[in-house]
Amino acid sequence: MEQNSLFDNRNETTPLADRMRPETLDQFVGQKHLVGDGMLLKRMIERDQVQSMIFWGPPGVGKTTLARIIANTTKARFINFSAVTSGIKEIKDVMAKAEENRSMGTKTIVFVDEIHRFNKAQQDAFLPYVERGSIILIGATTENPSFEINSALLSRCKVFVLKMLTTEDLVEILKNAIRDPRGLGDWQIEISDDLLELIANYANGEDRTALNKIEISVLNGEGNGRQSKVTRETIEQCIQQKSILYDKKGEEHYNLISALHKSMRNSDADAAVYWLARMLEAGEDPLYIARRVVRFASEDIGMADSRALGIAIDAYQACQFLGMPECSVHLTHAVVFCSLAPKSNSLYTAYSAAAADARNMLDEPVPLQIRNAPTRLMDELGYGKDYQYAHDYAGHITAMQCLPESLQGKHYYNPSEQGVEKRVKEHKEAIEEWKRRKRQEEAAAKKKKTED
Repeated sequence: MEQNSLFDNRNETTPLADRMRPETLDQFVGQKHLVGDGMLLKRMIERDQVQSMIFWGPPGVGKTTLARIIANTTKARFINFSAVTSGIKEIKDVMAKAEENRSMGTKTIVFVDEIHRFNKAQQDAFLPYVERGSIILIGATTENPSFEINSALLSRCKVFVLKMLTTEDLVEILKNAIRDPRGLGDWQIEISDDLLELIANYANGEDRTALNKIEISVLNGEGNGRQSKVTRETIEQCIQQKSILYDKKGEEHYNLISALHKSMRNSDADAAVYWLARMLEAGEDPLYIARRVVRFASEDIGMADSRALGIAIDAYQACQFLGMPECSVHLTHAVVFCSLAPKSNSLYTAYSAAAADARNMLDEPVPLQIRNAPTRLMDELGYGKDYQYAHDYAGHITAMQCLPESLQGKHYYNPSEQGVEKRVKEHKEAIEEWKRRKRQEEAAAKKKKTED
């Protein structure tokens, strides 16, 4: 049903987060990959050429705000629709109005918050109207649309992925709230940049959380009337959490991530979990930690247990869609697994050695037998000559040389005997021995043929 309350004007009795909700793209902070200069979504909004779309991202990153901006910009009739309180009857009533508007030449945009809460039947009820162009559907969801939205409906919508707001984005939002008359602009507020960053870190990517905390901190700061001096102690009381000594851009940041990495490398799960907690409780971006764990999974474990990479990536995705505090257990899962997994840096050393040769021997030619020959001239020059298609041979393997001549016999990947990699080492050695014998046989046969 039409619910205009979402877009009503706000007064001072309304929470700061609602008063500061942007009305235009110029006021919108973050999501530059979507609404930065020249980006598709920005052009669609500015030109009033909005198509059916899904906004997908974690809470508090601007999904509903973008819908509000579209509502303020479009010349179409805009209907806000709740997936929580609306059923099939309400959908049909709205669609009937949309059909009537269409017959009169007026577009209808229907915004559905939490669209993933609609069941299949409810989603199906939208489909024919979207197909006919009776409505332009804009859905917002925190869940993966691939799993939660009917494929037929999803195929007719452009999906825009919204990311968690960065600390820099949130600090900018807080400063805007302090300056803006809609927010705290008529207050005399004294607060340092490092305290704004403290609040931003605590908010963990959600603008509403950050604005709620700055509001309560200002209201409880030192001073009379509309004067407020906000101290670290005030903020700690307001967020009910002691701020741990931590500078996300300074030495302590690198000290703690180093401690986490080296504890995992040394198979000390208890120490690794402690350093993980130190970082998360201090407000570190969980995605930063998750990226480092993904790197660790291949750099320090690699083929010794290839499951580590999958678990690390799963943890990263969990952090991306859940955020803190929920994703802390997923990071703990990945950190403990990586700590206790067998260790091998063979992949890291393999690439480092190959990269050194690649930098120092940039003119090494690709052997003719493994070059592509898309033209007749290349074929006449011998490109692809003597190429051996592995699947045509017993064991799906040949003795064909694939390294440049100057590097033949060079070994970059030298498997360890840790975990599963011990079997990988045995298999690699068996392949190399087979190729060595096969090449000897081929060389002997070639020599005999020449002599004959």
